[in-house]
Order: sequence, then C-alpha cells, then structure tokens
Amino acid sequence: MTPLGPKPDRTTPPVPATFLPGRGGRSGESTPVRSADPARAERPAGLDPELGPGPGPAAVPAPSPEPSPEPERPERAERSDVVQAALRLPEAPLPPAEIERLLRGEHHDPHALLGAHPTSEGIAIRVLRPFAERVVVETEHGPVELTHLQGGLFTGLLPGRTVPAYRLLVTYPGGGPLVQHDGYRTRPTLGDLDLHLISEGRHEQLWQALGSHVREVDGVAGTAFAVWAPNAVGVRLIGDFNHWDGTGHPMRSLGSSGIWELFVPGLGEGARYKYEIHTRQGWVLGKADPLARAAQCPPDTASVVTVSRHVWQDAEWLARRAHTVHHRTPMSVYELHLASWRPELTNYREIAGELPGYLTDLGFTHVEFMPVMEHPFGGSWGYQVSGFYAPTARLGTPDDFKYLIDTLHRHGIGVIVDWVPAHFPKDDFALARFDGEPLYEPADPLRAEHPDWGTLEFDYGRTEVRNFLVANAVYWCEEFHIDGLRVDAVASMLYLDYSREGGGWSPNRYGGRENLDAASFLQEMNATVYRRCPGVVTIAEESTAWDGVTRPTDSGGLGFGLKWNMGWMHDSLVYMSKEPVHRKYHHNEMTFSMVYAYSENYILPISHDEVVHGKQALVAKMPGDWWQQRANHRAYLGFMWAHPGKQLLFMGQEFAQGAEWDHEHGPQWWVLDEGWPAAEEHRGVRRLVRELNHVYRDAPALWEQDTTPDGFRWLDGGAADDNLLSFVRYAADGTPLVAISNFSPVVRHCHRTGLPALRSADQLWREVLNTDAQEYGGSGIANSEPIKAEATPWNGQPRSAELILPPLATLWLRPA
Repeated sequence: MTPLGPKPDRTTPPVPATFLPGRGGRSGESTPVRSADPARAERPAGLDPELGPGPGPAAVPAPSPEPSPEPERPERAERSDVVQAALRLPEAPLPPAEIERLLRGEHHDPHALLGAHPTSEGIAIRVLRPFAERVVVETEHGPVELTHLQGGLFTGLLPGRTVPAYRLLVTYPGGGPLVQHDGYRTRPTLGDLDLHLISEGRHEQLWQALGSHVREVDGVAGTAFAVWAPNAVGVRLIGDFNHWDGTGHPMRSLGSSGIWELFVPGLGEGARYKYEIHTRQGWVLGKADPLARAAQCPPDTASVVTVSRHVWQDAEWLARRAHTVHHRTPMSVYELHLASWRPELTNYREIAGELPGYLTDLGFTHVEFMPVMEHPFGGSWGYQVSGFYAPTARLGTPDDFKYLIDTLHRHGIGVIVDWVPAHFPKDDFALARFDGEPLYEPADPLRAEHPDWGTLEFDYGRTEVRNFLVANAVYWCEEFHIDGLRVDAVASMLYLDYSREGGGWSPNRYGGRENLDAASFLQEMNATVYRRCPGVVTIAEESTAWDGVTRPTDSGGLGFGLKWNMGWMHDSLVYMSKEPVHRKYHHNEMTFSMVYAYSENYILPISHDEVVHGKQALVAKMPGDWWQQRANHRAYLGFMWAHPGKQLLFMGQEFAQGAEWDHEHGPQWWVLDEGWPAAEEHRGVRRLVRELNHVYRDAPALWEQDTTPDGFRWLDGGAADDNLLSFVRYAADGTPLVAISNFSPVVRHCHRTGLPALRSADQLWREVLNTDAQEYGGSGIANSEPIKAEATPWNGQPRSAELILPPLATLWLRPA
C-alpha cells in the first residue's frame, strides 16, 4: 500500500498539506506543498482564481448538454463594492485542540465547528477556505467580514439568536469575490432509515445512499458524498475541484455507523474525486469511492460524479422476461470480451451498432459479457475489479453501456454479465485495507490472501461487506436491466482450503473446510436477486460436487438458477482430443455426464477459459488433418447442442478460428475474408452454428425438459468400439428428437437405429441437421428423405430404421 504521506509531527503547529493537481488523482502524483499559513500563502501553480479551492463548483463541466439538476458556477459578483463595504465581525473563538484536529483532517464532526451555530454571544459563523484572502458573509442585513484565525479558518460572531439565511463572498489572490453556499450548515444527506438498514446489512439499494449523488439540499444544488470507513480517524474529500487538497472539505462521521458524509454545494456532474483517509497508524491514504458509479479510464484511478439520463425502451422485454422460466425455455449463450470482440469498435455505442445484428443472425438467445466492472489491469480481462459499481470507462460512460443493453433487449437478446464477488486486487487506491485496516477483507491473513491470483478475498461474515456485495448484484440487475449474473470462481469462495496447502488455511467453527459465511452470503444474494428482479437468472461457475448449488434456498441449497457443468466440459474435451482409434477407451467420458445430469440445473460451457493459456482453440484441440479437425469440431457442437443443458460458446469458436484467444487482438475475423484460403471452410462452421441455434429454438424437445429425466433416453450409449452415441430428447408433449453422433472417420452404411413410435400413421422422419452437410464444409453424405420407420424393435424402441451415418458427424432427426 502506498500512502499519500505521513502526518506532520504532532508537536508542530498544524500546517495542512496542499496537493498540486495531478493526473486525475492517480496515486502518488500529487505533490505536497507547505506554507506557514495556507490562507496567506502564495497560490499553488495552476490554482484557478475563478473557482478557488473551497467548496464550490466542479472544475470539470458536465459532459452532457442537458444538465439536470446541474449547479451553477459561483457568481463573480460584481460584488467588490459589497466586500469593500463589509464590516469586520468579532472572532468566534475555538479551543486550539479543536482547530488542530480540524486542520489535520482528524475531526470526526467538522460540522459542529464550521457553519453557523447559535451561542450565548450571538451566531458563530466559521468557514474553512484555504488560500482565501477574505471571506464575507452576506445576509439580508448586509455584508460582514469574517476574521482569519489560521490555516484558512475564518470566523465571526453575528448578533442575534436565530441563524439567518446567508451566503459567502470569497476572495482569492488575483481574483474578485466569488458567491458560494456554505455546505457545513446542511443536515446529513443520509436519514435514520438508511443508517439503520446499513447497520443491519439490509440496504438492498445501497448505491442510493453511499457514493456520490448530484442533488438539491435546502434548495441548493450540489453533490452529496458518503463513504463507509469505520476505522478512520478522519476523512476528507479531494478532487479536481479543490486541486486534490482536502483541507477545505473534511467529512463528518455519522455516529457509530462508520459512515462519513459531506454535501458540497455547487459541485456537479463530471467532477473527479477520491477520499483522503486518515488512519490510526498516522498515514493518509487516497482511496477511490467503493460505490462510485463512474470512474476514470485506467490508468487513471479517480472516481467520477455521474448523472444518468438514459431513457429505457425495453419495457416489453422486461415484462416478458418476468414470466420466463429459464429451465423450460431455450438458452444459447454467446460469450465475449467486449473490449476485444471487435477491436475497431472503441465504445459501447459502436458495439451496439454491430453486436445485436450478429447475434440475431446466428440465433443466440443470450450474450454473456466477461466482467464490465472497472478494473485497473486490462490483462485480468476484468476479473480483478476495483470499481464494483462502475462500468469500465475504457468503452464509454454508464449511459453508453445502458444503451448497449437496451439495444440488445430490443433485438430480443438477453444479457448476462460475469460478476466477481470472490476476490479483489490489492491496488492501493481501491478496497485493500481501505481505512488502514482490513475492512473488506478478513483480518485473518490465512483467509484474506487468495493464493492463485495474488488478490484478497472478501470477508463474507461481515455484515456491511455482505451488504456491499448483495446490493451490488441487485444494482446491475435494477439499474442496468441485466438479465443474468454468472458468478465467477464460486468454488474458491466455498472452500477455506481452496488452492491452499496443509497449514495454510484455518478451519470453520466446526473444524471443517467449508466457508460457511460464503455459503450464507450466496444464499442471501440469490434470494434477494430473485425476489427483487423477476426473470433474472443467476449462474454459478462451480467446479466441485458441492451439494445443492441450484437447489432453492428454502430447501437448503445455494439458490442459483443454473450451474456450469465443468465436468461435462472437461470429460468431453478429453474424449474429443483423442485419435478416433483410441476413443473407445474413453467412451465413458462422453456418457458419464448423464449419471449426474439431473443433480443440478446445468449449462454446458465452452468458455474463454478453455481457449487460452496453452489450451488451444476448440478446433485445434481436435485430432487429424484440417478436414478432420473441422469435422470433429462440427460433430462436437451438434452433440453439445443436443445434450441436456443450456449451452455457451466463446467468441471465435463459432467459426473455428485456429488460434487461442488474445485479449489484445480479439477473434481472427480475417479468416472469414474473401482473400483467406480457408475462408469458405470457416464460414461453413459459422453456418452450422446458425443452423444449430435456429433448429434448437424451434425444437422444444431440446430445452423444455432439460432438468428432468423425462426429457432424455439413451438409444445406444454403449457402442464404444464404433465411437457411436445415440439418444432421444422429448418435449413436454412427448414429441421426440433423435440425436446420433458418429465420432469415427468412417461412413456407417445401413446402421439400424431404434426410433420412438410416432402418433402419425406414416411413421416418417427427416434429417433436420447434419453436421456433414456440404454447406458446412462436410462431405455431403446424407439420408434420403423421408426416413420410414419400420416395425422392427431396436434399442428398446418399438420401431427402427436403417441409416447412413456420415464420418465425424452428428445427425438430428425429427418427425416429418
């Protein structure tokens, strides 16, 4: 952790540090400048006399031409005459110790000192304006000047017993007086209900209470800030509006809640900021806002005040989604990395012009984005999150991201987002030791450190941390209309000994290895999301045999809607990687998944993890020459789409790119170009994926009974010597679809296959999919249509037919 710097020696007079503006608040780029009296010191280079360093308007204007409710810039009143005529008030003294705490940034309640307060001698007004030359208070009775005490603290006593309405006229060197409102006369912007819900860990819309919010308080426009830092001895607000010097913006602590709060009049959308955390250890830390809803584009790290103006147009989609039962509807998911899907598309809105049409053409029902939350290191692909409430600024604004989702919904595409509550990076500007001590992470180092990724795990047993994460899940679903959350690395959350050697972990209270707090958190998250967001689905990436991952929480399960079937993925890829002559020894790798197929609700993933880090692209995993590799690839996809469970395919695999995924360059789109020698072969694979999806969506047998044994029956699961697999899928009304996969490079002539009896008298079937079709790049071997089922029992079925099985191919048959 890199602190901004140590506090000054407590034996010296209080001399607050003033930080010159750095690059948007990047850690370590602010230079401390000291003077004996900041209010009388020479103004730091770059200080804007128009704005001043005190509470006032943002130095960065709102990016939108339609601000609402955007604060006005302070008037440079033609008020010089008023200031010159002001009478100087007597001082409103304070105990020296209180002044010292205030100027050091250690005071827990600066509002008790600053602002206007009735006293026995009148109304004490105190204003903290570092570098100001004069501060005049203007009331209905006229202007009066405050007296400078020290360190930019101006005071005065107004006659009377009632606090009048007033505003400030602040003069900085080289400029005229600025009209400003006093943010220290306002009431807290968080109410008792907010504080109660936060303390109980049940504020399900936490982002509406904490973070930064442009609003009006007592008729004055500005921005309210609130942050949870219970171990801090003081918190100040720093940003481009005060040149990263928090002296004039100390925040107040709201009782025992651990929350620090401040309303800054005149500050609006676009302002960049951080919190200056003063720790018990004597360090000063610059931290980004954990609940910031926008952030600077990395490598800059400041949080950004934002206002959403997006008007959603997906009401019809949401209404339809609310009545969707995902287990009984088609779900074919296209996984992608937004920044590299089409590298030439540089923002969310440009992607919105291309992606919906591509997905619609290929027939996918959903798209899954790898994490979109802000992250400092692009090479983490988004899985090391620093801004849990902010879409990454690499591709635009939060409203731009909403526009992308809205556009996808209007094209009938559901949106799933990868969500990472398992861990967070150690970057010094983010969550790690946020207030100088373990806060979001466990205090026990054996539980805090994630050995695989060099990150920190969350403390799921802490009420406020659970609230932060549960509310975050709700946030993406409610504010961004996300249709599903795929929860990353669930196994690493559930086991205390995950990737830890003996002695490197501490057991739970019963002496076991299960992380009971994490399991309880996941139950709470799932129950809350399903209650608040009708039609949303949660998906677990969980690779162990933990019982009840997709069982409802009221039955003791974790409550996920779906679980990635990592076992099927691993086993089937092992089988497919073998030469056909050796596959008979691995036949069980393809059939074992049906032993446990109905223990959970599964999705079959061929994800980004399977095509990186030396694992090869999907087509490159296949044995044989280029023709055989593509044939294996096509046959495997046909088997996958027919197998019980939903399916997910990572970008680039839909056209059989030969190289692993590279997050800097994205898919190899050029292999589809006219000039590429194998372009037509790659296009053929993409045509197959298009046909798989369209036939799949039109065949209820493939999705209506995914989670019940009634929807599946083996025809022949034991033909290991022939590398054959055949089975029937059934719709809820009994309509069958037969799938036959020949994973041998030889043609099987006159292969008799059992077929279910049909209601129709003619007992006719037809091929609805053949992965060996010439249009997909195959040899074109097919069965003549229609296929007449004979009254010859076979494979446990009352009828059968003799079929031609193409080499390295999958066939789908449906009633004609």
